[in-house]
Amino acid sequence: MIRNMKAKLTSIAIAAVILVASILFALLVRRLMRRSLRGKLPEYVYKPLENITFYTIVFTGIVAALVPLGVNLSGLIVAGGIAGIVIGFASQQAVSNLISGLFLLIEQPLRIGDPVALEGVEGIVSDINVFSTKVRTWDGTIVRIPNSTVFSTVITNFYRTRARRVEIRIGLSYGTDIEKAISVLRRIMDEHPFCLVNPAPEVFVQEYGDSSIVFTMRCWAPPQVWFRTKIELQTVLKQELDKAGIEIPFPQLDLHVKDVPPLRFSRK
Repeated sequence: MIRNMKAKLTSIAIAAVILVASILFALLVRRLMRRSLRGKLPEYVYKPLENITFYTIVFTGIVAALVPLGVNLSGLIVAGGIAGIVIGFASQQAVSNLISGLFLLIEQPLRIGDPVALEGVEGIVSDINVFSTKVRTWDGTIVRIPNSTVFSTVITNFYRTRARRVEIRIGLSYGTDIEKAISVLRRIMDEHPFCLVNPAPEVFVQEYGDSSIVFTMRCWAPPQVWFRTKIELQTVLKQELDKAGIEIPFPQLDLHVKDVPPLRFSRK
């Protein structure tokens, strides 16, 4: 009786030591992670990584502590497997979003504050968590997109580049001096503070339309000010063309009559 009691107490003591050691080890790992990784990774990436690591170590310690107590882990594994299957079927979409969210946090194809286009939604990324991504559209609406959808769709990130091209097309009258027009359009971009020198701005004749000569003007700007640059160029464009005496024509149609029948009048 006493021997059995001592054996049980010993088992409990070993289980307690294993459990306490696993918790202390988890705390140590978390402390080391905070020292080495917290300042190098974004908070929305680091925090889930820290929680997953911490609770995985603690859970492993709990399972290991059950062994000295004589708990049959095979039965526990079977029961856990069955429960996992049931829960998996019940929360398949949630698990898919969780896994996709972890991959998004690791790969980082988009970050908070990035202007993006995905799944037919365009705007600024306002939040990324392990289950969903939220995008604030250009008109201020918040759209929540499941991470499984984000992970499997095409993501266009307008911020992950050093420069983004601004392109404007404008139709000028057929009486326009082409060289003069190119010079004026080029000067407008050269004088703008956000148009990059390299790659250099360019202007060329795109096509000869029905009512106008269509010119294309291109320059490169930092992605943070791309929209502002395009708006400002389009605003100053009309003013500078008016100063240079270059006309932006209205749509027009020339009608040529080849045969005019004689007009006959009858007197009554």
